[in-house]
Amino acid sequence: MNPKIKIWQFLLLLYATLIVFRLEYLVSLAELYFEFVRLLIKQEPNISRQMDFRFIDALISFVFIILLPIVLISVKKIRRLILNPLNLSETVIILLVVCFMFAPIITRQNPNFQKNISVTKLLPPLSSVKYIELKNPVSMNETEIEKFVRQKNSIIPESFNDAVIFIDSLKVSLSKSPESIVKNTNPPLVKYYQNGIVKNIPLEKLIEKNGYPTIKEKYFLFGSDEFGRDIFTRIVYGSRISLLVGFGSVLLSLIIGIGFSFIAAQKGNFADLIISRFTDLFLSFPAIFLVVLILALFGSNLISVIIVLGLSGWMSLFKLVKTEIASIKKKEYFISAELIGLKNKNLLIREILPVIIAPVIVNLIFQFSNVILAESALSYLGLGTGTSYPSWGAMIEAGQEYITKSWWMIFIPGFILIVTLLSINSIGRKINRFYNPKITV
Repeated sequence: MNPKIKIWQFLLLLYATLIVFRLEYLVSLAELYFEFVRLLIKQEPNISRQMDFRFIDALISFVFIILLPIVLISVKKIRRLILNPLNLSETVIILLVVCFMFAPIITRQNPNFQKNISVTKLLPPLSSVKYIELKNPVSMNETEIEKFVRQKNSIIPESFNDAVIFIDSLKVSLSKSPESIVKNTNPPLVKYYQNGIVKNIPLEKLIEKNGYPTIKEKYFLFGSDEFGRDIFTRIVYGSRISLLVGFGSVLLSLIIGIGFSFIAAQKGNFADLIISRFTDLFLSFPAIFLVVLILALFGSNLISVIIVLGLSGWMSLFKLVKTEIASIKKKEYFISAELIGLKNKNLLIREILPVIIAPVIVNLIFQFSNVILAESALSYLGLGTGTSYPSWGAMIEAGQEYITKSWWMIFIPGFILIVTLLSINSIGRKINRFYNPKITV
């Protein structure tokens, strides 16, 4: 990256791009949430049931995009950080975080959306497919809840949409349908083609303009997979899984590692001996058996993967922190803090954590990249977060069957995974050099 480019300039570019290209969608979201609040205040029956995962997810992203500039400007430490020059690894991390926060806004499609697979499957990158839409019938006696549900489904994408029909081509004819024969009419019919198969549908059922169906295009920036799902959308949502599993597992490892090390250092030789042997047991026990055991007991889901990777990664942190605490306990300021009667919790927070924060951060960053790689490996083996969420590892596994004719299915998620790991490790080394200037590698 050009060293003259600052982090804040890149963030401003991303923010402006999102606003410009998704302004209409953001306005629609604002109207949807305003209507939800109105119905909630009105105490409309069953309105609270509309707060499903899709609704809350889009709401959080909408709130984030409003609060982002406020946070960047008002928090002094963040403001100082974004004034630094931008490099390649920081660019990748920023893009991942943006995908994590604004996935529903970046791509207005459900990652599991599939329809008319004969037309949409295995499309190469930069492809596009035409589609037509059925009219959404509106009842004259429609209630406010039904109107809200219809508005919500039109704004927040689902995994399946009956109204969308992907086509290769179409033409309008005046052929008679069975209904027109009964009614003695001759309504126009639309003939559309899907992979060589001809189908008919009355024009009156479609969204049309001036007697011709409205044809739209769906673009596949990174191509599509074997089920016609948009790979770009799945990459964006897959970044959420990687970051969420990474943060969750690292946080669990941090709590266990620091907790055990502090207990071992404070309680004396017996506690130190027991916890150290317990740590050695975890180090000698093959992690794959622990993974299989926990996933067999609790199933392949997001929480299980976080627990598995958190429980299998705290040992190195324990050894690092225990060594640091043993050194700190000999310092005069720590002995003085004990003598004045500070509680163990205060000793940990005030006297120990500020000293060990640098090596702990470096350790956690490198562990973060290892966790992302481990989650992808588990998903590749079918032991990951399950089929409910897109995962880079699962995408790579699905793509290996089509590697000779659909290279993008395995190359794109694999490339994204490699670049992510290299970027995280690069930032880890940079932070390590900052806290340890004598390190030259």
